[in-house]
Amino acid sequence: MPKRINVTQESSTGRNTHFHDNFTGADMTRAAFVREIKSGGYENYHVRRINGVDTPVSNPDSTRNNNLD
Repeated sequence: MPKRINVTQESSTGRNTHFHDNFTGADMTRAAFVREIKSGGYENYHVRRINGVDTPVSNPDSTRNNNLD
């Protein structure tokens, strides 16, 4: 099964800034992906506050299929 989310762009510091949903075809900014996660649209992901910025991360589990890379 293909990965649900791919990172499509990073900042110069390595922060993931743009994402692509391989199931729906949606392209999202970090802020849009955070909103979708918070609204319950992506159950395998959650939001962490890293250096004061809401950041999407995959839930810890034994699969690599939902890892953001």
